[in-house]
Amino acid sequence: MQSTPSLDQFIPIPQTVTKAAYQAFQDGKSYFGVAHKTISDRLTEMFLPGRDKQIKPLSLQTLALLQKLRNQLIETDWQDAENKIYPVSLLFENPWEDFFRYYPAVWLDMPKIWERVRNKEYQQFDPELDREGYPRYYLQNFHYQTDGYLSDWSANLYDLQVEILFNGTADLMRRRILKPLKEGLSNFAPQPMRVLDVACGTGRTLKMIRATLPKASLFGVDLSPSYLRKANLLLSENPGELPQLAQANAEELPYLDNYFHGVSNVFLFHELPAEARQRVIEECFRVIQPGGVFVICDSIQRSDSPEEFQVMMDNFPTIFHEPYYKHYVTDNLVERLEEAGFQDIKTENHFVSKYWVARKPA
Repeated sequence: MQSTPSLDQFIPIPQTVTKAAYQAFQDGKSYFGVAHKTISDRLTEMFLPGRDKQIKPLSLQTLALLQKLRNQLIETDWQDAENKIYPVSLLFENPWEDFFRYYPAVWLDMPKIWERVRNKEYQQFDPELDREGYPRYYLQNFHYQTDGYLSDWSANLYDLQVEILFNGTADLMRRRILKPLKEGLSNFAPQPMRVLDVACGTGRTLKMIRATLPKASLFGVDLSPSYLRKANLLLSENPGELPQLAQANAEELPYLDNYFHGVSNVFLFHELPAEARQRVIEECFRVIQPGGVFVICDSIQRSDSPEEFQVMMDNFPTIFHEPYYKHYVTDNLVERLEEAGFQDIKTENHFVSKYWVARKPA
């Protein structure tokens, strides 16, 4: 099947023009996110008076630092595309159809969120939803979202909510896994490669990996059948081989030992208790081939983030229901990776996200 031509396959456009368009695109998403949150914060204060007193304001110095790091993230994203880590067209990827279809539902969902916050309801689900077989820690209204991760409603709103939360930089932070993943797999070329995305959610990371590694066999695993349905819908838009998706707990991956050349994981570990984090890491080690690479993306941590960000990290579990975040930001994932058997572990930070790149000994 022939693939659809991407932006960078048409008549060349001057790089300065493309970069300016990309910058304008990102600025537009940022302005929209700020405007949305400004209005929603004011409405929240009306329906939940006094809640803002639980949240410490960010200093002008912190806001300036955030803007600086955001600009650096945008520049890094552009440089990776310019260096052909992934196609330039990926920079302009946006769930427009979902935006126009579901953005009104984001506002309709807010009264439900306010009600849960007011009543301190953290495990509230539609009674018709099947909750059997899920680990107890998973049955949470993370971010106070309706039905946690167990409904189609939640799956349809998730990507929009995360994009708004990060002022349009969620995909940029996801894309930071692509360079170390691609470099880590280079030792296996030219043989066919298998890559697994653990906790694949709605499939956005898998879609980016497909654009970066068009010949790789891709796999995704997630606990939520609703999010897997959403992922299948998203990924079926792309021509070519569909990733193989499976519903399973990352603590017990349904794959053979030494099966994958690479494994990725995005925004999972801060929503796991400590013992589950360790088991997931050990399972990822088990299914990776010797010499294979494991790339993790998650929130920044206290040990290597600027002092100005401490207030922001304190605010996060207050604003959102994130019961395991406080432990996560002090957890030593390098030690956990080493305990599982990984070597050559490297870490780096981009904006408000942190990355671990680890290799299974050959």
